[in-house]
Amino acid sequence: MADSSFDISAGIDRQEADNALNQAAREVTTRFDFKNTGTTITWQGDDAIRVHSSTDDRALAALDVLKDKMVKRKVSLKALDVGEPEPAANATSKIDVALRTEMPQDIAKQIVKQIKASKLKVNVTNMGDHIRVTSKSRDLLQEVIALVKAQDYDAPITFGNYK
Repeated sequence: MADSSFDISAGIDRQEADNALNQAAREVTTRFDFKNTGTTITWQGDDAIRVHSSTDDRALAALDVLKDKMVKRKVSLKALDVGEPEPAANATSKIDVALRTEMPQDIAKQIVKQIKASKLKVNVTNMGDHIRVTSKSRDLLQEVIALVKAQDYDAPITFGNYK
């Protein structure tokens, strides 16, 4: 019987993040409390979002709308690296939000160490951008998934490539 495996990686579903951003931008343009504030939420490249408004308070409120939409679309808030409100041109305010798309090496090492310490009969390989877990038993792989999910890491952990 061939070994079964799955990958542990950090990241988000880009399409869901895009949908959440579009919903938040639409809500900001229609809500009364954002009227005449020039509030916008836009992509800045592939891995960054910019919230722009007339004041710090409105920018923070728009950021809350974005976070709410991300949660509803099941995008982990751990993937958002939110900056501080900064002054922008014409006495406005902006907040830059970076998206974490790769697993930090220290978190990958923690996960590998935790799986090895569990004494489950699985093979764990750190492959840089993801961790591959293999075993002859699919039940053991399910236990590893439950073990990793039980911990709270500072990264959006996803499981994929289950074979």
